[in-house]
Amino acid sequence: MLSRRSFNLFTLSVGATGLAGCGTGSIVALPDMSVGKPSPKTRTLARPNYAEVYTAYPGERFPVPAVNSGEIDPQYLRQTVEFSRDHAPGSIVVDPASYHLYFVESPGIATRYGVGVGREGFGWSGAAKINMKRDWPDWVPPHEMVERDPEIKAKLERTPRGLGVLGGPKSPLGARAMYLFDANGDLGYRIHGTLEPYTVGTNVSSGCVRMINQDIIHLYARVSLGTPVTVLPA
Repeated sequence: MLSRRSFNLFTLSVGATGLAGCGTGSIVALPDMSVGKPSPKTRTLARPNYAEVYTAYPGERFPVPAVNSGEIDPQYLRQTVEFSRDHAPGSIVVDPASYHLYFVESPGIATRYGVGVGREGFGWSGAAKINMKRDWPDWVPPHEMVERDPEIKAKLERTPRGLGVLGGPKSPLGARAMYLFDANGDLGYRIHGTLEPYTVGTNVSSGCVRMINQDIIHLYARVSLGTPVTVLPA
């Protein structure tokens, strides 16, 4: 069982950095489904026009600011790649070691996105399914996080699910969140957007997988409830 011993490192501000962290349930270790398997080997097949992909996103309830793709390592920008693993089309594979998330398009081909993953002590691997999706989700911190950092409490507001941050431009879950479950229920892990797009490619979260808002919006629209998710060992 992984603890939340590092939640006191999370910060809340009213500026661009916003809230760090994600999840409201207990973090649990998943059974390792990929022991001994190396990270996927990929070759880029196509890249979109990043000036168009990462521009301010239209048609949203809240602003999605443009991201300067030139300030992000190109390997963490969205692209179509060869994918050597045997996962069914429509499934998701997260490789924390390379800071990538793969959405399998067809046998041998995937869309690859850069992600931020768990800090030391918060890594996990195994299998799950996406059993809930939310557009501009509220963020409600776990009780133990608030207890360890009382300064956070003064900056929270009422949401339908308790004290937290209402969905919108200040929510640390960003524009979208997809919630990971196993047979026992909600694991407390999410694949979600972020207020800090330039943190992709780093160990930054409490075990959740964070994506650039433009990328999570793109992925969210293509993912169905029940989608299998495999997280490889770091």
